[in-house]
Amino acid sequence: MTHTLTEMSNDWVHRVQNRKLVVGVVGLGYVGLPLSEAFVKKGGLKVIGYDVDQSKIDSLKAGSSYIRHIPDDRIALMLASGRFDATSDMSRLPEADALLICVPTPLNQYREPDLTIVEKTCEMIGKYLRRGQMVVLESTTYPGTSSEVMVPILERVSGLKAHVDFAIAYSPEREDPGNIQFDTSKIPKVVGADTEAERDMALSMYATITQTVPVSDLKTAEAVKLMENIFRLINIAAVNELKTVFAGMGIDVWEVIEAARTKPFGFMPFYPGPGIGGHCIPIDPFYLTWKAREYGETTRFIELAGDVMSRLPRLVVESVARAMSDKSGRAINGSRVLLVGLAYKKDIDDMRESPSLVLIDLLRERGAHVDYHDPHIPVAPHTHEHPEVAGMVSVPVTAHTIASYDAVLIATDHSAVDYGTLVDNAKVIVDTRNALAKFTSDNIVKA
Repeated sequence: MTHTLTEMSNDWVHRVQNRKLVVGVVGLGYVGLPLSEAFVKKGGLKVIGYDVDQSKIDSLKAGSSYIRHIPDDRIALMLASGRFDATSDMSRLPEADALLICVPTPLNQYREPDLTIVEKTCEMIGKYLRRGQMVVLESTTYPGTSSEVMVPILERVSGLKAHVDFAIAYSPEREDPGNIQFDTSKIPKVVGADTEAERDMALSMYATITQTVPVSDLKTAEAVKLMENIFRLINIAAVNELKTVFAGMGIDVWEVIEAARTKPFGFMPFYPGPGIGGHCIPIDPFYLTWKAREYGETTRFIELAGDVMSRLPRLVVESVARAMSDKSGRAINGSRVLLVGLAYKKDIDDMRESPSLVLIDLLRERGAHVDYHDPHIPVAPHTHEHPEVAGMVSVPVTAHTIASYDAVLIATDHSAVDYGTLVDNAKVIVDTRNALAKFTSDNIVKA
């Protein structure tokens, strides 16, 4: 066994050094596409991108991007290199030496891990898995997923043996969509495997694109990403709770944060908002909550933080109701509200788990007519959790348009929004992101 795996590892490292290794990326979304680009551009390796969504494949082959912060010219450069190909033909999986799985890992309605997509992906890979390949999960999940879920499926379907015929590693994605300071090649890659040989294989591959951080085994690597996002969840929940407490004392939490962040040690700024969005913070921590029960442990901090964050959209809607009543004597029922920002954070087009979707539902439940403005999402796409939002069209920000609404609610602080026109023409503006910090007006209410 050791001899076979060692030979596999030695050959693998040699192929990486000679840029002969072929990397397969399964799932070409917000994680898989920039990862593919990094291996093509920085790593100098051939990449085959696999996705079951034929429209994505057609778009890439035409040199067009479907992700706003990855412009078309970067796709064109990938194609021009001759090292990138995209396909929906899964029978081509054996062409790749490494298969990096970058698929969603959501929660179900009971806040439990839903690994259906990972399981189906492993079933598919298992049909074509060949000796000498490495399978790496990049999707965030609970410790034990690679060995307890993936390996049994891959072995059963392929008839091959993990750690003997094929290798397994785990390297959590750390993408931050829209962050121009840290792209994939500037973010260190944590890499874990259960044997030294497999770890060396994965490290040599990822080292072509960025700094690597080896850890002792699969479950340790799986735990790293959870710790990162649990840290963020708890601190974001804390600052939102402080916002409420300070507001009752007549203190602006934003001013407190700006002063506190001048401390050069022992403090890291986190900012309040209308809720949490994206695929990481609202979901990942609860993978550990679920897994901890298997060991008779509880995760009270995580669950408390989750409860704090889940209440935020309702608190924001209450703030809108109070602001309208105080400023114009209007009630939400029968009013017209413009929501600014459909994406979950500024300057991107990603709507996953966006608190804006919940805000729209809550406002409508209160009898409001709701429209939205988002410079990056001209038409709202279909989402499984909020199908009622699909097809909504972003309204323009003009003096006439803004004046027609009873209230404006800023849920996402996009840079491209004309805030001056909002302030000059809105009856009431409820600002959850401190987007109007530079403006002074009686119609602005912080929430």
